[in-house]
Formats: sequence, structure tokens, C-alpha cells
Amino acid sequence: MKKEPSSRLALRAIHASLGLLAVIALASPAAHAKPAHSLTMGEGFVNPLGFHDPSPALSWKLPDGVKRQTAYRMEIKSGATRWDGGWVESSQSVFVPHAGKPLMSRQRGEWRVRFRAENGRDSGWSDYARFEMGLLSNDDWTARWIRPQLGDNAVTRTREPVAWLRRQFAVSPKAISQARLYVTARGLFHVFLNGKAVGRDYFANGWTSYKHRIDTLTYDVTEQLRRGENNISAMLGAGWYAGRVGWRLKKQDPTAIPELLLQLEITYKDGTTATVASDGGWEGTYEGPLVSSAIYDGEIYDARRANSGWSPVVVNPDIGPARLTPKPFAPVRVTQTLPVQAITEPEPGRFVFDLGQNMVGWPRLNISVEKDRAITIRFAEMLNKDGTLYTANYRSAKSSAVYIPAKDGSVEWEPAFTFFGFRYLELSGLPPGAKPDKSWVTGMVLHSDLRPIGSFSSSHAKLNQLQSNIVWGQRGNFLDIPTDCPQRDERHGWLGDALVFCPTSMFNYDCHAFWKSWLGSMRDQQYADGRLPCVIPDMRGPGRSSPGWNDAAVFIPWDVYVRTGDLSMLAENYPMMEKLAAWYRTKCVDGLSAKTTGYGDWLQPYSKNNIRDGNTSKDYLAAAYFARDLQILADSARLLGRADDEKRHAAELVTLKKAFVKKYFDADGRLQGITETQTAYLLAIDFALIPADMVKKAAAHLERLIVDEAQGHLRTGFLGTPLIAGVLDRTGRAGLAVELLFKETYPSWFYPINQGATTMWERWNSYTHAEGFGDASMNSFNHYAYGAIGQWMYERIAGLAPDPAHPGYKHFFVRPLPAAPLDHARAELDTPYGKAVSGWIRKNGKLHMEVIVPPNTTATIEFPSDRKPETVEAGTHRYEVEL
Repeated sequence: MKKEPSSRLALRAIHASLGLLAVIALASPAAHAKPAHSLTMGEGFVNPLGFHDPSPALSWKLPDGVKRQTAYRMEIKSGATRWDGGWVESSQSVFVPHAGKPLMSRQRGEWRVRFRAENGRDSGWSDYARFEMGLLSNDDWTARWIRPQLGDNAVTRTREPVAWLRRQFAVSPKAISQARLYVTARGLFHVFLNGKAVGRDYFANGWTSYKHRIDTLTYDVTEQLRRGENNISAMLGAGWYAGRVGWRLKKQDPTAIPELLLQLEITYKDGTTATVASDGGWEGTYEGPLVSSAIYDGEIYDARRANSGWSPVVVNPDIGPARLTPKPFAPVRVTQTLPVQAITEPEPGRFVFDLGQNMVGWPRLNISVEKDRAITIRFAEMLNKDGTLYTANYRSAKSSAVYIPAKDGSVEWEPAFTFFGFRYLELSGLPPGAKPDKSWVTGMVLHSDLRPIGSFSSSHAKLNQLQSNIVWGQRGNFLDIPTDCPQRDERHGWLGDALVFCPTSMFNYDCHAFWKSWLGSMRDQQYADGRLPCVIPDMRGPGRSSPGWNDAAVFIPWDVYVRTGDLSMLAENYPMMEKLAAWYRTKCVDGLSAKTTGYGDWLQPYSKNNIRDGNTSKDYLAAAYFARDLQILADSARLLGRADDEKRHAAELVTLKKAFVKKYFDADGRLQGITETQTAYLLAIDFALIPADMVKKAAAHLERLIVDEAQGHLRTGFLGTPLIAGVLDRTGRAGLAVELLFKETYPSWFYPINQGATTMWERWNSYTHAEGFGDASMNSFNHYAYGAIGQWMYERIAGLAPDPAHPGYKHFFVRPLPAAPLDHARAELDTPYGKAVSGWIRKNGKLHMEVIVPPNTTATIEFPSDRKPETVEAGTHRYEVEL
């Protein structure tokens, strides 16, 4: 029996290639455990079609009732070959390296696994899981980029016109084995085959660093083909590639024109093949009912305009330098529909539909119309006091749509290449005497189709509403990339927002592949000097380089690794982390950062001179984040077997900390030489920048700033707010942390809820009943950054926390905080190993706890009493604890 190798390279060295090893038939004991289940490839893909990684890791879950896995055996089949790796002594059941030679484009196969439990029983084989690879290389594409002829300056006549492309082709009468459509665009696309939409994805192919990488999609269209004549068509929108989404409201590339790349491959049962590709045989036009569709400015649809003016397409023979890569995470899809809750008519002929929830997506309309009478659809997150739409915070984004009917009657319609952030929708231009009904409008919720994995609940209605707001904020801003806001003329992938929210996001949804893909774009667009753009994809170019924003390149790989156990998160991004650290070094004077620019502790309440950057020294912020980066680099180097790097980073960190303490702290643990802020103390304590004997002193000064100077309120911006509860808790001030969480007055998490919030807001007072709306130039009502408090709610209030020393919840902690005013709280999480639960109920002076530990893991329970901690194996554990 083999011992588990220490690395993927070692594992490959032991195993031969997929096609050369014979099957080893081994008998199993008569008594079996239940088989493994939930087999996945890579970052959680189930039976993937068009998979992206030629050397994927493989994972599975063990059935309930099993404590531990002691060995596994894997079998992979592809075509006529089969590989059996034999038994491997290991408890590893997640991210087990694929040991054969790299998979190839189009390759299909299936795999299964069996394991031995702690009692020696063999589970027997699991069901097979399937996979099929996409096109992994630009050389796999025989298709070429195509677009319609511009004609009479079609692209400039309307801001963002929509292109239409089509082709007819014949399919042999022979029986079809399979048909695969590989497709992408410079822009956004919808494809139709014989009049029916292909797939259920929206905003395909997504938003990447287009000069470096363009994602492709793979679809099984076997059932949509018919023998004989077929027709294929596509719509192309400008989207993020060629639309107005750049800095200062410009197009990222004014010369960019949307193009389609499509390859339909048909395999017949007799083994012959046929390919239909985008080439000179297509025709195209800009003349059609969808006049324009833009991310910021909405859509104009004129049903009176038939497609016309067809002419041969323009073919671009250069496939281009960008990597064409199968999309490595779930596309955007409709994940929920919302019914209308109420209808009002604040002005004659203007009907406002309230969906009851600030959401992101678009409406599906089913309305009565009159020929030639334009229906105008407008959107808003909030209403003015007179019931009309408040749209000032959208800034220059028109965020509207127009539908012009071709005939009287009723129509069902929804947009194609735009999305809106809204709770309220206004319809105007309806036929005279029309009486709108709630059924006329349905909210179609759109975001990257990530799997929900976590839930949090409690006995407190506002805390539950806060969790709902956090989740809705995440849903609205995880539309192919993590954006700051989904409604105004911005919607960019700000690194600072993402850095603070990543741990919370990983509890609510399976974001593993989502973050991994975005980090790929980050690596592509890191500047030569090591800095990072403030947004990814980079829409702004070199500008302010900001501590707390740059450092997403280091923090996010680590946070995802801790919650998944995927070591490739560190391996892939380690060079990017190193380059950033090198840049920090160039900015140091006497060991500390100097002359730092950036966004500071963004939107700190009550900042002096009312500046958005807050009052925490930017040089201090840079030193703090550089130090934390070095700690993560040292830890990553250790895990990656880079011993010399680990020593180098650890030694540099020691030197930096000494200089940091000498410059910024006096002997009493009080800040010196800079403005005292809550955030400055929080960073020093949370990042372990000051000696242990100074932490207690610094925490006392932090408490003074909160209790005495801020009357029991936070005074932190985007960088400090995520840390405040955890730092207070760890320094013996859990009661103050709870007090801040449940605070009702400004600024606090409950304050926006008291003003009617259904999502997280950019500012604590974006709107107040007493004073109305805040500064419209920076006033998003869907902004997830302050939702980072979710991490403390899950890991401390409910008590379900990962252990960085055993990532992916291989071991985790249960540390509940049963504080008033709560009577109960519960967190459930589908970890890589299965469902973990920490729930508690406080009743009659006793705490009743339920802990569920998934198979193949352990948990250490730290009781909120004098009871000693216990480490337990898989199973359901219940406790009654005296309080």
C-alpha cells in the first residue's frame, strides 16, 4: 500500500499516465460503508462541461456515520483507457491531485472513488462523476472573429448598438452522437440555434482583463440540431468590452468593436465530424429591434424594426494574443424571481411598482401596449418623499429602458445586455385607461450562479435583517466580478471592498472559483513595479496606489485558502504577492512607508474636515498592511516548501515591527506622532504589530476612543470597521463588541435598517427619515463593504470558525458568544467535507448547544464557561452548559 505523496509532482512521478496503466482488480470486504458522494473537480465543479483545468484536483465527501477516512482509491476512465491508482493511505478527501498526464481539449471521461473508514471497512465504489474539457488552447480554434459591416457609421449613431449575425448550414441525415458549441465574444452575446436560445447564461462571456484573457463557454446542443437545414444566429452587445464603463465615463477602448467567435462541432455516430465556424460565410447587420443596450444607460427596443440590411460580415483573421480559456466559474443566471408588493401612482400616468427588496437584475414585463406608444421603464433604489423615483445617486447612468410596440395588445419583454440596481420600477406611456396589475412586473434577480452554502439565524429580528442585507448585497455585487455597487455609473471591481468582504462572502456562497478567476485577472494586470490597480479589471490606469486596496492580492488568496484548503490559491498568487512586497520596499524610509497616497480608511464617519479618506495616517496604513503581507508571505512560503523565503520574510517582518512600534507608539501603548483613530489601534492589534505586553494598553486606548470620545460608537471606515468587533472580543471586551453590533443610533449596522435598508449601504446615513438623502455623488444603497461584520457574526456569535492550521474546515473551532439580547443563534455551513453546525439556545440559566461535525474532520469546542475545551470527531454533539 502506498503512502500519500507530499506534492502533486511526487504523485505524478509515482503514477503513470492515464492511458498506460492497467486496471488492478482488488477484492473488497463483504461489509461495506456507504460510498462517497458529491464528487467534484477543481473548485467544486459537478460533472463539468467545458472544464478549464488540464490538471484538476478531485474532491469527494464521506457519508454520515463515518468518522475518518484512512485510505482512498481512485479510478479514472477516458475513452478505451482506464486508470486505477490503487490504495493510497491518506485522510485527504479534498483537492487530491489528478495524477495522470494533463487532460486535453475536448477530452471526456468519468471517475469514481472508494475509501476505507476508520474501522477498516471499504466503502465500495461511488457513482461515476463525469467531465468534459473545453477548448484549452487558442490553436484549437479554427473559427475567426466576425462582426457586421459598420455601414453608415452604425457604431457611432447610437451610443451602444447591438449587432446581429446569422448563418444557415446543413446537417447530415446521419445519426448524431454529440454536438458542442464553443463560443465567446469581444463583448456580450446571446446565441440562438433554430430559433431557440442556447443555454441560460447572461452577460456571457463575462468581464476579464480582455487583453490578456477571454473566457469561452461550451454548450451541449445535440438536441437542438435537426437533420437538414439549420440556422444559427447571435446578438452582440458592447458590454464591458466596448461599452461606456471606463473611468470618467469613457469607453475603455474607444476603437473597440464587438466581435463573435463561434465553433459548432458535430460528431456523428459513425465517427465522422463536421464543423460550423464563424467565418466569411455569415452575414450581419446593426439594423434590428434592439436599437441599443448599454451597461449604464439601459436599453431601447423598437419592435417595429425588423432585422434588415444584411450583408457579408467582416472577418478578423487574427485570433489575437489574449488567452482563450474555458470560463472557470459559473456564469450569470437568473437565480430568483420577485413579485411586486405594491403599486402607486405618485404622478398621473406614472405607475411605481415596489418589489419590496433592493435587487440587481431586470424586470420581466407582461403588459398591455398600444402601437407606436413608447413605454418608458425607469428604476430607483429609493423613493422621494412624494413617492416619485430618487435617481440622483445613479449619477450619469440613465438606468432606463424604452419599449416601442409594433401593434396593439400585450407583450412579454425583458432586456438583453444591461442590468439595474433597483427596488422600485416606474412604468409610463401605458395606453389611456390602463389599470396596472402586480402581475405586470416580475423582478428577475441576476448574479453569478454561485451555490449558497451558509446560513445564519438568531432570535433577534434586526440581526436577521442584517444578515439578509449582507446576502443581498453580495448577490447584487457578485455579477461576474465583485463590484462596489451595481447601479450607478461605476460598478467596478474595487480591491479594497473585496479585501474586507472576502471572508464573509466565503460563508454565504461557494465563491472559491469566483475569487480564483478574479485573482487571475489581478495577476494579468499587476503593474511592472508591483503595484495593483485600484479596480480589477483595470478601468482607470495607473493612479493612486492605496494600502488596503493593493493588499487584496495577498489577503484574498490567504482567506480563500483558509476556508477551502486549496493550496493552489497560494501557489498561483505567490509571485504576485512577492512583487507587491517588493514595491512596498521601494517606498520605505528607515524601514517604514513614506509619502503614501491612497484612499485611507475610506468614508470614516465624523472625520476631521469631513474628508472621505478618513483621519488614519496613510503612511501608518501602508506600514501596517505591508507587515501583514509579510506575515502571509512567510506563512505561504512555509506551506509551499520555500524555506529560504519563509526565513527572509519573517526576518523582515521582525525589523518592520520594531520600527513601527518605535515610531508610532509610546511606552503606554498610545499612538504618537499621528492622529489617534480607532482604525489605527485596530490594525496594530489585529495584525499583531505590537508586542503582547502592549496589546492590553493599546486596547484600553481603543476603548477610550469608542466609549468616551465617540459615546459608544464606531468611528471607522472601510478598513477599520471589519476589525472592530473581533479586536474588542479578543482583548476581553466582548460586551462592547456586542454593544456596537446591536447599536441603533448613527453610525451603526442597525441604523440603516431603521431607515428601511434591505441591502448594505455605502454610508451609514445614505438616507435618514429625518434628513433625507446624503451626498448623491457617493451614495450607493447596495454596497457590501460594511457587510464584512458577517464574519464575526458567523464565527463568534454563532461560533463556527475555521482553523488556519487545518484549512478547509478539516479542523474548526466552535466558540459561541451567547450574549444578550440574543436567546439563540445558529450557523450552518456546507464545508468541503460536509455540513458543519454550531447552534445554541439560552434558557433558564443554561446554554443548550448543538454541534455537527462532518465526516473526516474534527472540531474543538470552547465553551462560554469554565468547562474545559473538547476536541470531537464527526457526528452530532449536544451539550448543556451552566452560564
